[in-house]
Amino acid sequence: MTGTSAVPVLKDLVLVGGGHSHVIALRRFGMRPMPGVRITVIARDLHAPYSGMLPGLIAGHYDFDEAHIDLGPLARFAGARLFHDTATGLDLAGRRVLCRGRPPVPYDVVSIDIGITPALDVAGAADHAVPVKPIGSLVARWEQLQARVRASPARLRLAVVGAGAAGVELTLAVRHALGRLAAAGARFPDPAFHLFSAADHVLPTHNPGARARFARVLRERGVSVHLGRRVIRVEAGRVVIEGGEAVDVDEVIWATGAAAPRWPGESGLDVDELGCIRVAPTLEATSHPGVFAAGDVAAVVGHPREKAGVFAVRQGRPLEANLRRALRGEPARPFRPQRRFLSLVSTGDRYAVASRGRWSWEGAWVWRWKDRIDRRFMNRFNRLPEMETGARRADDADLRRLAPPEVVRELSVAAMRCGGCGSKVGATVLDRVLARLAPLRRDDVVVGLDAPDDAAVEEIPPGKVVVQTVDAFRALVDDPYLFGRITVNHCLSDLYAMGAEPRSALAIVTVPHGSEAKTEALLDDLLAGAVAELNAAGAALVGGHTTEGAELTLGFSVSGVAERQALLRKGGMRPGDRLLLTKPVGTGTLFAADMRRRAKARWIDGAIRTMLQTNREASETVRRHAATACTDVTGFGVLGHLVEMTKASGVDARLALDAIPILDGARETVAAGLLSSLQPHNVRLRRAVANVEPAASDPRFPIVFDPQTAGGLLASVPHEAAEACLAELRALGYRHAAMVGVVEPRSERDAPIRICRLERI
Repeated sequence: MTGTSAVPVLKDLVLVGGGHSHVIALRRFGMRPMPGVRITVIARDLHAPYSGMLPGLIAGHYDFDEAHIDLGPLARFAGARLFHDTATGLDLAGRRVLCRGRPPVPYDVVSIDIGITPALDVAGAADHAVPVKPIGSLVARWEQLQARVRASPARLRLAVVGAGAAGVELTLAVRHALGRLAAAGARFPDPAFHLFSAADHVLPTHNPGARARFARVLRERGVSVHLGRRVIRVEAGRVVIEGGEAVDVDEVIWATGAAAPRWPGESGLDVDELGCIRVAPTLEATSHPGVFAAGDVAAVVGHPREKAGVFAVRQGRPLEANLRRALRGEPARPFRPQRRFLSLVSTGDRYAVASRGRWSWEGAWVWRWKDRIDRRFMNRFNRLPEMETGARRADDADLRRLAPPEVVRELSVAAMRCGGCGSKVGATVLDRVLARLAPLRRDDVVVGLDAPDDAAVEEIPPGKVVVQTVDAFRALVDDPYLFGRITVNHCLSDLYAMGAEPRSALAIVTVPHGSEAKTEALLDDLLAGAVAELNAAGAALVGGHTTEGAELTLGFSVSGVAERQALLRKGGMRPGDRLLLTKPVGTGTLFAADMRRRAKARWIDGAIRTMLQTNREASETVRRHAATACTDVTGFGVLGHLVEMTKASGVDARLALDAIPILDGARETVAAGLLSSLQPHNVRLRRAVANVEPAASDPRFPIVFDPQTAGGLLASVPHEAAEACLAELRALGYRHAAMVGVVEPRSERDAPIRICRLERI
């Protein structure tokens, strides 16, 4: 979660997309924060590809991280929230960004930098061709293509449609990469390459010298170039060009006819014939003040330019400056893009051609020049400067510039609000939020949200026992909608660990001080996520308590019912039982690293996906296989919760360190010493491990102490049922579920846990 601020949120700036202009703007906001402004980034890809390095990535000169900007650390550096989602539209009247997988995101100012993709508007192209963008999809397809080349005895025939810089570079990069595979000993027939273009030249927007140089290179590399012949149809196994001629191919990459997504125009923005957003030289939409666009998706009125990354990079600074002005209510200033620019186009190997105006050059030195420029650009984002921590403050002048008078007055009153019950969020705000949501209604809830009173009232089924638990913590992810979902999963896990059926929940919420509108929007997101998970679990939200405080926290008191005889407890393990763990561990170390901007966004995204997975089906599965004991792995880590189980059961246990499933990235963050603040407390449990020194020398050892949020279940299952139970868990989607230990009779030693290797289970 981004750092807390002493300044209430006055304005929301939403950046849609992680394009080149936006990453530059984010870095500049991080260098010079704007107190009172909350920045939210909505990104389909957590790792933004740098187009200048894509051919080098395909050719094998760069790895994934060298060619991508990690939006996670960058967003944290900028004090921004990062929402991993895809924008699907704008509600221009309501000033909201519509998203595919979460509630709409409100904005005061919004900027769009989502790029463009090749328009697959030729018959059959959508079914049989791979667009060069989005780059993430192309990279995944390229990995499949390499495997296909290795495995196929037939000669692969690759076609690239579009002979601009992207198409030419990509063709030569693929050819170089496959040549490297062959040189490394891979045996396969030499692939055939075809390059198609409706233009009469390769690189039609470049000068004659550059075109001639690349025509020669393509000829030398054996690429069949089809010029002045437009592709009119793509079929399975071939492309058809003007005149009816067909060329047999196995793979088609589409690098021409780019267009913007449809949703900007469908939302009501003024767009050009390609669907690109028309913007003034200020980069503000011509049709809607407060909406900005940059990069390839923007069409600057009066300054038409080709779609090239250099223009998006140059727009970063003026975009950031005008976003600041718009947030303050000041007029934006125009920006004039340059007409000429240096173009550096690689030839697949470490060789490149440079062109500017009428001039062109080529050589290995040009590639080294390009490499230095590209790496210097990427280092600005992958080597972010250290920033001082602490609250960001704003003076009265800042407040007056950012907020209208009525909001300033509201915040002045807010600064004098009482503690205790005086800190409650207004009832009308909560009423409006709950009216928009749809919490589950249960017949056995006699008094709840339908008929609010001083307390909720439930009927208890005859013969059942009530199971209750409570937990709460401060936000650990940027997205309040996801935070609501994760918190519910975490709180319900105690019920599932005991074999109980959830029935009701009371919310405990603390929201940061802010205007009524911002508080209401935050509660909307938070409770929408919570209600989604509660409804799926069959639990009714029956009430709760909401107050204001320094930072966002959320918790739930949840209740359920169970048959007394069917309760699962920590005690009950029997010698010979196998220990099953249903989820990987590592959330503690990963989020500790994330706070320090040392975790990759894909690692955090993987951890979030795990935390969003409910333990409901896992609980049902271990019970069907006669589990003798169960608990959920949370704050005390795997070792701490296993110690509780052995103590309650009067047994010992062997734990296989190399069998414990670990989240991607957690090994790296543990090795770097990036550990949770609760880790030192948990490490005191070392005394529970017999002969601890051999285990302690293993680099994975700290993971057994790692505290988990919304962790998995740790269950003991009879030996004869363990394999079948494990197979069913994996079939249900708990793909990292593992057998991590075995229960042993109580020994004479003081330490109940022995840590061993997998083959000793």
